Amino acid sequence: MAKETAKKPAAGKQAKNQRGGRPSLPGTGVVLAEGKPAPLPKGYKARIQELYSSKVLPQLMKELGVKSPMQAPKLLKIVINVGVTEAKENIQALDLVKEDLALITGQCPQVRRAKKSISNFKLREGMPIGVRVTLRGTRMYEFLDRFVSLAVPRIRDFQGFDPKFFDGRGNLNIGLKEHHIFPEINMERSPKAHGMNLSFVTDAGDNQKGKMLLEELGIPFKKAK
Repeated sequence: MAKETAKKPAAGKQAKNQRGGRPSLPGTGVVLAEGKPAPLPKGYKARIQELYSSKVLPQLMKELGVKSPMQAPKLLKIVINVGVTEAKENIQALDLVKEDLALITGQCPQVRRAKKSISNFKLREGMPIGVRVTLRGTRMYEFLDRFVSLAVPRIRDFQGFDPKFFDGRGNLNIGLKEHHIFPEINMERSPKAHGMNLSFVTDAGDNQKGKMLLEELGIPFKKAK
């Protein structure tokens, strides 16, 4: 799978709250507690979440010729996976990636462990090899808003995501080479770039409807020549 690379962002740019200096969840003002992202405010709705209800859903129903909102495609979840191969020798590397992913997503990551031992790779069953976050609901839309508005414009030589990244059932898989495209990351604290895979899971059922949905939600795709 082709991966997108990042423009070099300015070092050390990270949202801080006035009282404790801890990083805040962009767009919400919610302070992230040590290692545990704070919950979103009660009743809070992400901008793209409201956009889907007010404009995207009616537009999709019209274009697809369906009468019920339940028949229109929806974004179900966003799954972010980060592999940490150096965690085999340095467990602190895993802790740093966990912290970075928590800042990016606003949710505590889950550690992924090896399911079987592979001697050639010095891999033992149960060894931590990466982290994963699954976003749903408001948190999912909040992340999507920041991804398309702030992170994607920082990808070097970006011309849109390839529609070939769809899996045939309307789910989009994107590989990123550098997590530094996210402005929440402090370059001084996390100088080594980590790749990540983003999976946008929909109930569209086919690539055409999936692309139609994600394009309306703001994800840019390459223009057909």
